[in-house]
Amino acid sequence: MSITSDIKDDIKAPQQMRLPWWGVLCVVVSSALIAWLFDHFGRFELARPVMYSIAMLWIATAIKWKLRRHMWFWGTMTILAALHVLLVLLVPWTTKWIPALVVIPIAIADLYVMLCVVSVVRKFMGEPKTAER
Repeated sequence: MSITSDIKDDIKAPQQMRLPWWGVLCVVVSSALIAWLFDHFGRFELARPVMYSIAMLWIATAIKWKLRRHMWFWGTMTILAALHVLLVLLVPWTTKWIPALVVIPIAIADLYVMLCVVSVVRKFMGEPKTAER
């Protein structure tokens, strides 16, 4: 299988994902805790980008969950998480309101880039697609 078809399958995967009620509750509570923690330490402007980064990393991991038994997968996800930490720390963020029409496409592009990176690493590591699905 080519990387392009792998990415197309990955793009379709979030459409079938559903979060149960207890998952929504966990997201709300953890978001409130993250916001409180950053506000407590005087860096409230970092709360939103941290939550978006965590969400996109979590979704990318959920989509590629069948690769969880491979060490290279976790190494790739760790590197992507480290890049997100650098992004959050180096970009000047604001606490002002930003429209969802601006934020959502950026978050989706971030997710697609992560899925592409994992697909390329998978191809580089020589993992056949049929063995995982």
